Amino acid sequence: MHQKFNVVGMTCASCSANVEKAVKKLNGIEEVNVNLLSNSMTVDYRENEIDSSTIIKAVEAAGYGASVFVKEADKTDKTEKKDKVKEELEEMKVRIRVSFLFLIPLLYVSMGHMLGLPHPEWLMGSENALTFAFLQFLLTLPIVYVNRKYYRNGFKALAHRLPNMDSLIAIGSGAAMVYGIFAIFRIGTGLGHGDLEMVGMYRMDLYFESAAMILTLVTFGKYLEAKSKGKTSEAISKLIDLAPKTAVVLRTGEAGGKVMACGISGNGEAGSDCQIPVEVEIPVEDVRIGDIVVVRPGQSIPVDGIIIEGSSTVDQSALTGESIPVEKHEGDRVVAATMNKSGYFKFRTEKVGEDTAFARIIQLVEEAGSSKAPIAKLADKISAIFVPVVMAIALISAAAWMIAGQTFEFALSTGIAVLVISCPCALGLATPVAIMAATGKGAQNGILIKSAEALEILHEVDTIILDKTGTITSGKPEVTDILTAGGMGLEEFMTIAASIEKPSEHPLSEAVALKAEEMGLVLKNAERFEGIPGKGISAYIDGKKYTAGNAALMKEQHADLSIMPENSAKNAESWEAAADRLAREGKTPLYFACEGQIIGMIAAADVIKPSSASAVREMKALGLKVVMLTGDNIKTAEAIGKQLDLDGVAAEVLPEDKEREVRRIQEKGGKAAMVGDGINDAPALVRADVGIAIGAGTDVAIESADVVLIKSDLLDAVTAIRLSRATIRNIRQNLFWAFFYNILGIPLAAGLFYLPFGIKLSPMFGAAAMSLSSVFVVSNALRLRYFKASQQ
Repeated sequence: MHQKFNVVGMTCASCSANVEKAVKKLNGIEEVNVNLLSNSMTVDYRENEIDSSTIIKAVEAAGYGASVFVKEADKTDKTEKKDKVKEELEEMKVRIRVSFLFLIPLLYVSMGHMLGLPHPEWLMGSENALTFAFLQFLLTLPIVYVNRKYYRNGFKALAHRLPNMDSLIAIGSGAAMVYGIFAIFRIGTGLGHGDLEMVGMYRMDLYFESAAMILTLVTFGKYLEAKSKGKTSEAISKLIDLAPKTAVVLRTGEAGGKVMACGISGNGEAGSDCQIPVEVEIPVEDVRIGDIVVVRPGQSIPVDGIIIEGSSTVDQSALTGESIPVEKHEGDRVVAATMNKSGYFKFRTEKVGEDTAFARIIQLVEEAGSSKAPIAKLADKISAIFVPVVMAIALISAAAWMIAGQTFEFALSTGIAVLVISCPCALGLATPVAIMAATGKGAQNGILIKSAEALEILHEVDTIILDKTGTITSGKPEVTDILTAGGMGLEEFMTIAASIEKPSEHPLSEAVALKAEEMGLVLKNAERFEGIPGKGISAYIDGKKYTAGNAALMKEQHADLSIMPENSAKNAESWEAAADRLAREGKTPLYFACEGQIIGMIAAADVIKPSSASAVREMKALGLKVVMLTGDNIKTAEAIGKQLDLDGVAAEVLPEDKEREVRRIQEKGGKAAMVGDGINDAPALVRADVGIAIGAGTDVAIESADVVLIKSDLLDAVTAIRLSRATIRNIRQNLFWAFFYNILGIPLAAGLFYLPFGIKLSPMFGAAAMSLSSVFVVSNALRLRYFKASQQ
């Protein structure tokens, strides 16, 4: 069972590690992934041993909250979710305002005289020390109160023996507060006994401003972090916002109290009581399969379906990244959240709700953003032991300075500085923010990356294996060459050829008919059409018998293949030689004869897509080896391999052979990405280190592949690889900064540079540095939003 949960109360990498550890301890758990960025957790577990309620209890026992993620999140739910995020930011704003409102006068009272600022007489001198100290205490209390969640969450986590970032903040600022209160009592005692030396000492070491500054700066840093993190899912939010809220459908009268679609009865058959349909605007959630939806210019398409009337151009850029609108006619498929640009059309609904391509894209992107890359495991392992180690370092530092003869105040300051500078926020954000930004950017460009693991592995790939049909080529034959006999005009020949091919359903026949249509030819009536299995076809036009097919059929008709065509590309070339030449070029030649005499030849081929050549060049420029696997004949495969300058070609292979070829590359130590259409290539897609499916139209493509290219464009495979490399580079930068920061910051805070250089870190500056490190990591990850896709 695979289930997603919402988790609340997590603030750092240690929190996510604690939640993961608590759930992993349970019997029946197979895999756990906790995502700090999205506050979510995915769990694979055995239903016969454990259920979701037990998992939730384990999370709660660890000091956090959890609930089952509701998959059927409709628009209202999404709005509520957005409102909660907005409410959290507003609440943080209030805390920041209150904190700064009291922090500024507190800093003036505690430190103004050091800067030469004017101070009232009733705060100056040892005789006013108690007033001076107590005023600072009063100004600190509101800051502590509005930020009390750090103490609540931090000490709760400590009680469960799972300390986190809040624990460090709570102990650090709490220690400063307790020491300040202790100092007030010591000042009172000193005044009561006339010990002005004691009064003067404690007057200068109150630490209330440190406690207040730590809480304020951490909260401010968290606010900036939350705002920045919100931008990582900007691409997903934009996609969600594209979904229309209503749909205009054709509906008729009432039946059993329910509005019926015209022509659709309760049992799915045409209703006898169908009246004249009227247009009704309804919520998109109420659209049913079989409904007829009306779309006017400028409107978004609400659900998936097939056009039954009208035509238009549809802007699919939001889902596929295509900048040019696509023409749509009767019989063409339209998908939800795309924009109708010009025409008026009606379509019959085929998929609604979560079954639409749009909904599945959103789901895939969200799942990818919530998944965990292997590189994140390094951060998780460190985070799991990081906070306890930091607390130990803080205690050891304070004790060491006490033993070395320093004052208690100096030792306390050192311990607090270690605690607040070591918060592992940056460590926990290094990977998930980059993953979320990258998967969102991929979705914007029509590239669906199904998991963070696939995104990471993709940068290690050294071999790209390409399927031919539908991947390198367009997937359907097109006319490439037309040769005619002497005395036969091009248009006359094509009219006859298309007229006899029109009744056939063979793909080559369709290519000939389509070419004639492009030439604007009027076809003749073909009679007595007959298919000749394995050889070709025959038909009569104006009483004459015409045949079309291969060389074997022509020989049966006693056609002379040694005669030279009129417009051959080669001089002194016979029909037979021309056919051999075209076959070597990867084309299929079709002979046409009238009463046993050849009148022409048409060559057709599954032509290479315009972007395939540039995609292969870019793959090679990235240092990748590019090979092609195809079930087509060796001549065609070699012709395409030569044209694209591929590193290797394997032809006439079956689906299981493709899987074997992928395995062979892997056994030699290579990492392979398989690019295919996701149907006959499914075994190879699953076997490959990364499976990349061309086209998101089939369920098999989405299920078998790790990456789905919606536009069916090989250049998007190049973009996916470049995006993977950019993301891993970004994550490494983030992890380096997080590790380097702590490696440098902890010794500095512990006072290791005090004796040789006289450098000592104040807890206030430690809090500021800790907050800025998180903002730096998030900002660096957000640079992925400006990643540029490959251009044709």
